Amino acid sequence: ATHGEPNGANAHPHLDCTQQFAVVHNGIIENHATLRTMLERERHKFRSDTDTEVLVHLIEEFYKRTGDLDHAVRLALREVVGTFGLVVMSEHEPGTLVAARRGSPLVIGLGKGEFIIASDASAIIEHTREVMYLGDDEIATITRDEVTIKTLEDVQITKEVGEVLFDLHEIEKGAYQHFMLKEIHEQPETIENAMRGRLLESEGTAKLGGLEEILPKLEHARRLTLTACGTSWHAALAAKYMLEQYAHKRVNVEYASEFRYSNHLVGTEDVVVCISQSGETADTLAALREAKRRGATVVGICNAVGSSIARESHGGVYLYAGPEIGVASTKAFTSQLTVLALLTLLLARKSGMPEQMGRTILKELKQLPDKVRSILSSTRQIEYIAQEFHDRGNALYLGRGYNFPVALEGALKLKEISYIHAEGYPAAEMKHGPIALIDENMPVVFIAPRDSAYQKILSNIEEVKARKGNIIALVNEKDESIARLADFLVGVPPTLDMLTPILTVVPLQLLAYHMAVLRGCDVDRPRNLAKSVTVE
Repeated sequence: ATHGEPNGANAHPHLDCTQQFAVVHNGIIENHATLRTMLERERHKFRSDTDTEVLVHLIEEFYKRTGDLDHAVRLALREVVGTFGLVVMSEHEPGTLVAARRGSPLVIGLGKGEFIIASDASAIIEHTREVMYLGDDEIATITRDEVTIKTLEDVQITKEVGEVLFDLHEIEKGAYQHFMLKEIHEQPETIENAMRGRLLESEGTAKLGGLEEILPKLEHARRLTLTACGTSWHAALAAKYMLEQYAHKRVNVEYASEFRYSNHLVGTEDVVVCISQSGETADTLAALREAKRRGATVVGICNAVGSSIARESHGGVYLYAGPEIGVASTKAFTSQLTVLALLTLLLARKSGMPEQMGRTILKELKQLPDKVRSILSSTRQIEYIAQEFHDRGNALYLGRGYNFPVALEGALKLKEISYIHAEGYPAAEMKHGPIALIDENMPVVFIAPRDSAYQKILSNIEEVKARKGNIIALVNEKDESIARLADFLVGVPPTLDMLTPILTVVPLQLLAYHMAVLRGCDVDRPRNLAKSVTVE
């Protein structure tokens, strides 16, 4: 819900005064207050607190003038400021649906003797693989016999029919209790998918076909700006460390919601990388369009084939992680990190990284799936830790360097699905505030593999120990130094520093999952959250 409480009165569909028009809508009507006032002057009666109800009354009003549903919807949407993916039906025109989109995805499935409208292809794959994706400001009129698509300005257009590439079993839980757990366990395969056909071992580099045409722009960019939201932003932050260390690039990381309002001097010499699992995240899509408006080259990294970000970028890379159903992202995150590591390797080799170093990175990349499998094969300790701490109200996650983004991601996962307040911090910043929170009731999760920041984080662990905090440490096997300080240890295999986030995040995903289950939370559909955030 964007306006009004989630209750029966505010639930979709919404009806007009005569109860002859019905609308379902995803998005946000920014000028709903102005439109509502105007409609109330015309004696329209509202039953809900939602912005959506304005739409159905507006359509009712225009239908009085036109007597045509398609025309009434078109005129109504010209009055709207905001985003929408909507479907309208009317008693006046039985057997007809009108669907429209601006900034919120809509897909039309072409079945045998039927058409299906949904916001995501995963909802219709059991009926058909043939789909058409509506673009912004496009309106589809659907009858039993045909689909007619026009622009908001009433110009008829022809759409290509695409094919859904994933299988039905990919959107079923199978033997798993929740989609999230299934998707955590799919990560060895999804990491392999992200690398498949992209490793040039003889040359010690990577090949990303979707970037070939704009590779010179990437090589010579004055600056790379990575923009994303939520979990994807954490992947972007980890990539900043990779790209700066190995490719020697100047890198900014921006929240997409802030990028479009910032005064950063992004121009024709810059490359903006937009990262989104769904390819439809409203703020990231708006940032993409703002970057293009400023003349930047735009790269899209997303999972959903045919999504808006994929279509509107100058070049891009797909994750090939398969559909991710659980609201809390897991496999998409590690796939994003894998693709960003490949991008780093590609640019680093172009900028002078020795071939042998490239081969070393490739060797470590190829070992990641088996290392993730080893983590997933031994989860008893994580389940025990969850049992110990699932009733706590707060948690602190600390990491340094490459594992600071992992601390952020671990805290986000816990917040999202268990509703426990958690904060991720750079471990050294603990002294500048969070240390005041530490006592015998505070679980503190340290991400502490033997990387370049190891000695420093060891000191941070000592500080928490001195204040009686409960220490949970993610370490490489046989770490006796941390073993004498920590209350609980979770082992992860060693790898290159740049690749550690792909391994260290997996136990944190499992920890959040098991704590949420113990607390009785809805793991796959946590309260107040949506899988694809299509409102700004």
